[in-house]
Amino acid sequence: MHIEPGVVDGAKMVFAYGTAVAAAGYSLKLAADDLKTHSVLSFVARAVIATLGVFVFFEVLPHFPVGISEVHFILGTTLFLILGAAPAAVGLAAGLLIQGSLFAPSDLPMYFVNITTLLVPLFAVDALAKRMVPADTAYVDLHYGDVLKLSAAYQGGIVAWVAFWAFYGQGFGAENMAAVGSFGVAYLLVILIEPVADLAVLAGAKALHRFKDSAVFTHRLHHAA
Repeated sequence: MHIEPGVVDGAKMVFAYGTAVAAAGYSLKLAADDLKTHSVLSFVARAVIATLGVFVFFEVLPHFPVGISEVHFILGTTLFLILGAAPAAVGLAAGLLIQGSLFAPSDLPMYFVNITTLLVPLFAVDALAKRMVPADTAYVDLHYGDVLKLSAAYQGGIVAWVAFWAFYGQGFGAENMAAVGSFGVAYLLVILIEPVADLAVLAGAKALHRFKDSAVFTHRLHHAA
């Protein structure tokens, strides 16, 4: 998802800067929490994996413009379940920056808008997982319904933020509302497909149970809380 340049501009970008700074601050808090149960080496390894994954998701997987933005298979829930919230946040921020710098420099002015749109739903998924997933259940043991809820929360959050930025920046004209509506409908495809991808990755991780203590996985993937 890349909100088109110009959707938010001028003085209105100040709010985007503020939300991005708040998201960065919360990411630091998640990183501090992560380091209580993982080594620094593990955190760095997972953040690098997440960054490379996000870059691939944006550049290699199918993506297409719809309405005011682009539809991407971001797989944010997959990153969260396999790598943890903080490394996923780092990967989303860094991967988006690298992709924009190398392949879409015209998107860079919207970086703070886009990073807020990616990170805040991730924080919501982290909070939802803490409430929804029993403490004695490892992520590899989640069922389709559980993963669907997490994925819907993430993708629904992205759609909500895209709609907010569109209405905040361009108002409630009929053309803008139609563009937001078409984007939201297109994202239903992602909501249906991503849980299947999540479960496939979790099944693969479960098959690699002998590597359950590997530094490249979040501890919660194979262990209870």
